[in-house]
Amino acid sequence: MTLDRTAAAYWKANIRIILICLVIWAISSFGFAILLRPALAALPFTIGGVDLGFWFAQQGSILVFIGLIFYYTWYMNRLDREFDVDEK
Repeated sequence: MTLDRTAAAYWKANIRIILICLVIWAISSFGFAILLRPALAALPFTIGGVDLGFWFAQQGSILVFIGLIFYYTWYMNRLDREFDVDEK
């Protein structure tokens, strides 16, 4: 594989994981916390004494965002090793 094809494949994989993380973050912060908040409030279980919609609006989306940061870091380190562009 040539350098240009390798760089293009690396960039394509990088963009794909960024888009996946952004979609998950948007669903969590905008979808669950705002759009689906009434539906989540109607569910019979709670987290910490509050309904699921309120939990996502106040702290769940932040926790999901922090989890995405750690996942993205782990994934990019793996991708760097796969394409041999990691820091040795």
